[in-house]
Amino acid sequence: MTDSTSRPSAPYLRGQRIDPRAITGQETVADLVDDAFLAYNAGRLREGCQLFTQLMLEPDVTVGMTLTGAMTPAGLGMSCLIPLMESGFVDWLISTGANLYHDAHFALGLAMHRGTPQADDVVLRDHGVVRIYDIFFDYGVLLSTDAFIREVSAREEFQRPMSSAEYHYLLGGYVSEREKALGLSRRSVLAAAHQLQVPIYTSSPGDSSIGMNVAEQALAGSKLRFDVSADVNETASIVLEAKRSGGKSGVLIVGGGSPKNFMLQTEPQIQEVLGIDERGHDYFLQMTDARPDTGGLSGATPAEAVSWGKIDPDQLPGTVVIYSDNSIALPVLTAYARARHAERPLKRLYGRREAMMGRLLEEYRSALSFRDERAAESLSHMHPGAGGAETVARR
Repeated sequence: MTDSTSRPSAPYLRGQRIDPRAITGQETVADLVDDAFLAYNAGRLREGCQLFTQLMLEPDVTVGMTLTGAMTPAGLGMSCLIPLMESGFVDWLISTGANLYHDAHFALGLAMHRGTPQADDVVLRDHGVVRIYDIFFDYGVLLSTDAFIREVSAREEFQRPMSSAEYHYLLGGYVSEREKALGLSRRSVLAAAHQLQVPIYTSSPGDSSIGMNVAEQALAGSKLRFDVSADVNETASIVLEAKRSGGKSGVLIVGGGSPKNFMLQTEPQIQEVLGIDERGHDYFLQMTDARPDTGGLSGATPAEAVSWGKIDPDQLPGTVVIYSDNSIALPVLTAYARARHAERPLKRLYGRREAMMGRLLEEYRSALSFRDERAAESLSHMHPGAGGAETVARR
């Protein structure tokens, strides 16, 4: 018999043989992923779970997570996000405002119900019922949550410009108090993030019912404003701190959209705009149902992100895209990670924002000084004999 290792095809046949054990019904979720998710989209889900637990959860990795889609109304805040934060598996978060708004319903004791996508929406409207696909809730849930957000946001500590992380931290404190007053626990991502000091940013703060209520208060004279420039620089400082402290940056992207871009643009902000020497995120794990060929960001691949400086090109083997419904993939990933990896110490990044911004500002000033020196040198070569004053003026 010919030795197969001597054939040209040998390098391609070194992967584990497909030879699974029969499923008995006694397997854990983690066992099922490792032993039965062998190919196709299941194979990518297995690879994503293993990337997350074996590399991204190393002690020196700072993990940022993005969240799109109506995940919290479906209960994934309680089932997945809070456990991931409590285990130290997610260090900071960028979410749509809608997910945070609907998250607050649960802490306020307001009910969301399982329904059906086949319902007549005209009839639902007549009965005061709001539908998110197969989730039903009373219209009063929106009004009650609006009233809570307006009442809290009108308080004195909110009457100034602030980053969305600071706003969510303050709001999360009041949400946590309401949880306790109602005898509830572990219901809200906002409340848990406040307690764990996990900073939460919103890439489009005006694009949600939270932003709508803050805008209404602006008409009434409120001084509260979302400082989007602070958000851009604070998120960049988190990534820079992860790298400069001798660690790595990993991103867990649930969905795509604006939060995905806001997470990944931290590296172009550091490199391209601020002029600081950096390479890109080290680990990239996305779960999405979007295709790359339509040109949308949600489906853009990690390889494409390399061309923008968003992903370190040397780390492409540490990237996985899971093509799946996020309401399926996220619970599986959460269960797998909690089964296969011990809890990590909390990084409590919210309380370190000032120090991280200090490092970013220091490196920016150094890069700016170097850039100015190079510009002055270039101008002097272009205009030989020009005096120093003229060079400064041109600069």
